[in-house]
Amino acid sequence: MIAYIKGTLEEKSSKYVVIDVMGIGYKIFMSDRAINELGEIGDKVKVHTHYHVREDDISLFGFLTNEELRMFELLIQVSGIGAKSAITILANIDASTFALAVLANDVDSLKKIPGVGPKSAQRIILELQDKLKKDNAEMIQAGKKKKSNILKMLKRLFKHFKYWGTIKEKLKRLLISSQILMYQLKNLSKKGFRFYQNNIKRRVKLLLEIALYILLWI
Repeated sequence: MIAYIKGTLEEKSSKYVVIDVMGIGYKIFMSDRAINELGEIGDKVKVHTHYHVREDDISLFGFLTNEELRMFELLIQVSGIGAKSAITILANIDASTFALAVLANDVDSLKKIPGVGPKSAQRIILELQDKLKKDNAEMIQAGKKKKSNILKMLKRLFKHFKYWGTIKEKLKRLLISSQILMYQLKNLSKKGFRFYQNNIKRRVKLLLEIALYILLWI
């Protein structure tokens, strides 16, 4: 329901923070590690959130990254692990290390986390391994798509290389023209010709915008 909250950090405690967004303070529960890394009071911050609803409670849980948020949402699906237990787990192990431990059947690493015993570690692996494998496969596919898009962009860029000589010459002329105009501007400033000074300022600005457009086009 609420993907993230961006605002001013108003309050920090050992278990939660308060972020002000246009006069409304959102109380967000986070791990100790995340709270320490979030920033200082008065800073502009962004927190990824999970809107947690139970019969007797509605709470917001916050995370610094989408990876941590995803790991939290997987953990609370494991039988016997609630939201606060999931936060405790994430406070003691980063999301990537946790995922690797689950995928590698590394019970020893998981049972070192406070509150996670051998049985809980085995249950986490049993219930999350297939889900993490699916997530990993989706990430690989997304990475391939991103790589393909980058290659297409590079091909389009290389097509314009044959025009580089012309573009370079145009940029050189623009820079020379700008230098001449700036010199004229300096002289006019000394003589007090305010109208002509403003006119040349506009011309310099236009030339620089054209140069920027050409650079972006290539």
